Amino acid sequence: MINTSLFGAELKKRGFTFYSGVPCSYLKHLINYAINECDYVTAANEGEAVAISAGAAIGGEKSVVLMQNSGLTNAVSPLTSLIHPFKIPVLGFVSLRGEPGIPDEPQHELMGQITPEMLGMMNIKWEYLSSNFEKVKEQLQRADQYIKDNDPFFFIVKKGTFESVELQEKQLTKHANYKKRQKQNDDQLPSRYNTLQVINRLKDDKTVQLATTGKTGRELYEIEDASNNLYMVGSMGCVSSIGLGLSLCRPEKDIIALDGDGALLMRLGNLATNGTYSASNLLHILLDNQTHDSTGGQSTVSNNVHFVDIAAACGYANSIYVHNLEELETCIKDWKKHKGLTLLHLKIAPGSKKDLGRPTIKPYEVKERLQVFLNG
Repeated sequence: MINTSLFGAELKKRGFTFYSGVPCSYLKHLINYAINECDYVTAANEGEAVAISAGAAIGGEKSVVLMQNSGLTNAVSPLTSLIHPFKIPVLGFVSLRGEPGIPDEPQHELMGQITPEMLGMMNIKWEYLSSNFEKVKEQLQRADQYIKDNDPFFFIVKKGTFESVELQEKQLTKHANYKKRQKQNDDQLPSRYNTLQVINRLKDDKTVQLATTGKTGRELYEIEDASNNLYMVGSMGCVSSIGLGLSLCRPEKDIIALDGDGALLMRLGNLATNGTYSASNLLHILLDNQTHDSTGGQSTVSNNVHFVDIAAACGYANSIYVHNLEELETCIKDWKKHKGLTLLHLKIAPGSKKDLGRPTIKPYEVKERLQVFLNG
């Protein structure tokens, strides 16, 4: 077995201090160490943990993601359509529940057989983590080189690898909702393009704009291709999680996550995580047209969902229904003055700009350009 505290110290020595993950009995002692000694964000699901770690990595942190191999299936989308195209380096630890020849619960049987193959099919380099500490140090050196080359690297962890670490008593802060405003007037239903023009016009040299996948990013790109923009491709539902990771490690910047109702519904648990860690420099703007606009305008299932109530119940400091572009501008200006984790929910018209193009800049170039902006 590995002395977990020594292992964690070795990771610290190499600069890995930001962790996000979902609990697993095989990894519990490493998770306990991370909670005790490092910056650890408990995620609602494994895909969210990958996106949070990705946001922190974009912001300059060397990030670690922890998960059970059953949760690797939940993380496939951000691993393949966020980590891969943007070339975001994260160090991963995935447990090997259902290891062939080791008795385990029936739900782990298939995942135990295919975990290595799944990582390989996603072009993620991996190794089984040794239980010999001297070999482990050599493994970490190899893994660190992949991270330095902007590639992810994963360790598969077998049962009984880590020695016990007791979890120190630590209560997460309960964050209250201070301002909630429900719908009070008729909706103006502006176009998404006109809405993004207003948002973009209000940015300054501290602002980072993260646009959810699909036509939101494409329209923002046409309005102004700027170094402080990130246009997501794939990893639907992850934009506010990227925003959380980035905002936690870059508190001097104003992070604006531009979301859609279909995307947010896909990973609604993000709201609970955002509310728990409550980054005051994160503004979450929901553009709700009740359609999957990028795939032909099919209806979403948001018509009965009260996003303002949900965000408020999850601990967003401010959760505000916005009726028109004038209110949107006022709310953004107010947030820039007073901060606090905030959701702005605006109903917009379905449809998009005609003859809408696509970004010609590659995703990893967008990331690299944003990192230059962050460090400027």
